Amino acid sequence: MIRDTEKGRRILTSVSERKPLVDTPTGALMSRLWRESVSRHWRWLVLAVCFMAAMAASTAFSAWLMKPVVNHVIIARNKDILWLVSGAILATFVVKGLAGYAQSSLMANVGLKVIADNQNRLFAHFARMDLAFFHEHASGKLISRFTIDINSMRVAVSNAITGFGKDFLTLLFLIATMFMMNFELAVVSFLVFPIAVFPIVLLGKRMRKVAANTQEEMGLFTALLNQIFQGIRVVKSYHMEEYEKERIAEIVERVFQLTFKAARTRALSSPIMETLGGLAIAAVIVFGGHQIIAKESDPGSLIAFITAFLLAYEPMKRLANLNASLQEGLAGAQRLFEMLDRQPNIHEKPAAADLIVKGGGIRLEDVHFAYVPGTPALDGVTLEVPTSKRVALVGPSGAGKSTILNLILRFYDTDSGRVLIDGADISAATFASLHSNIALVSQEIILFDDTVRANIAYGRAGASEEEIIDAARHAAAHAFITELPQGYDTMVGEHGAKLSGGQRQRLAIARAMLKDAPILLLDEATSSLDTESERQVQAAFGKLMNGRTTLVIAHRLSTVVDADLIYMIDRGKVVERGSHAELIVRGGSYARLYALQFAEETVSPETARAAAQA
Repeated sequence: MIRDTEKGRRILTSVSERKPLVDTPTGALMSRLWRESVSRHWRWLVLAVCFMAAMAASTAFSAWLMKPVVNHVIIARNKDILWLVSGAILATFVVKGLAGYAQSSLMANVGLKVIADNQNRLFAHFARMDLAFFHEHASGKLISRFTIDINSMRVAVSNAITGFGKDFLTLLFLIATMFMMNFELAVVSFLVFPIAVFPIVLLGKRMRKVAANTQEEMGLFTALLNQIFQGIRVVKSYHMEEYEKERIAEIVERVFQLTFKAARTRALSSPIMETLGGLAIAAVIVFGGHQIIAKESDPGSLIAFITAFLLAYEPMKRLANLNASLQEGLAGAQRLFEMLDRQPNIHEKPAAADLIVKGGGIRLEDVHFAYVPGTPALDGVTLEVPTSKRVALVGPSGAGKSTILNLILRFYDTDSGRVLIDGADISAATFASLHSNIALVSQEIILFDDTVRANIAYGRAGASEEEIIDAARHAAAHAFITELPQGYDTMVGEHGAKLSGGQRQRLAIARAMLKDAPILLLDEATSSLDTESERQVQAAFGKLMNGRTTLVIAHRLSTVVDADLIYMIDRGKVVERGSHAELIVRGGSYARLYALQFAEETVSPETARAAAQA
């Protein structure tokens, strides 16, 4: 998605620089769209088509009425026919108007229902996807699937059905009227229109490609805006406003060029249809004029025929333009279906059973795992977290500590080896039962733009006010919450932007407290806090870990000196294990890392070892 220019400036790559989209045949897309999205609304569609037929019949009848108007009213000056024909014309237009309102309302209902159904369907599908999928796709691009792509599908549904319903039926009724009035004239007038089929089909194919690329670029645009707004503090602090303006300007220009290309492509059908329409009208006037001069027809019939032709010409043009609009909508449908066809790499087995956790002991047995083939993240890791004990994972960045937590949560599956909880392989457990028994608190605190109360209760539907407050008290959060403008009803802002780091962390602890899961995973949960905030959070953690099986990833070794067991991880392997005192006495990797962190306190491995033995 991002490339480097020769000047070292990073910009989003355009669609033309990425792999082309697969071109699915129109018929196959329409069939799938009908089968998966539209067919469930067939009753409303049948009713809408009935109203479309009423509109079409009214239009054709209004054209036929021109014959008595000319022959009996204008030429014969018959008063009795005047009022009858006028009343019939009024009634025809009233029926046409009411039928048009009914079909428009029904088609709008179906189109909007298709959008709502597919947005719900797409979110449910994304919720099933594994963590790797979300690492692969920027959030802004995923959001664009819900907005740009699915909304464009409404065009394919509403316009296509309305066009092939209202316009096609209107054209059919008018053509039937024209053939009944003058068969020879009708044949002459419609000989030229089959010529338009081929260029219109070619324009439709071009339109689909342009629309798909436009939607892809809009997804990139959304992703870029999302990144900039989320990182606005960095943008401003590094004075990179002009740089970001250039990046935005580049992608805006690409969207403009594609949108303009789409407009020009769509407009190409107009000169084709206008030229053919002019030829047809000229042929009708010449041929019909000869019939009147030869007294083979009357003026009323010719005027009525020309009226019917002109009325038929408009739906004919709309049907010609419809293919371009339809291809735009199908481009969105194609991108939606491509995403829906993506399947998660992590599956819940068909015979998966609920995980029954009694103590919560965790064991990894000879686990191998690689995010990228050939580059192992874990290389034969075996470790155990005894029931109700506190175990710490320490080691340099990139050693594989967070990967171990990801495997316990089954965000990824092991390449080989097993992960067990209370002796049961988690790959045979349901996701719901596995995750309901584990509480995670990480250094990246995720709070939603909702109230304090809702964020604490997240994951514990139906929690009472007393339970929420009790969890907040145990997390040392109740005091600062009550000082907020609306207390527990205070909106925390996006990602908890209205709160300090320590406050966000304590809300995350309160959330874990309320969940009350037997297993607790802490991923460098205090690494970004100041000393005072860390002291308060550590006290809250002490209450949270009490009686729970706890696995802690720690960067600051001072936070894990009281752990029952410490594993030193390096390059995807367990290189040492033991208590803090045992590892210090051993004088290995852990002791060196501990001495390095506390060098400012002049704590050497020998001094630390002597202190541990004392």
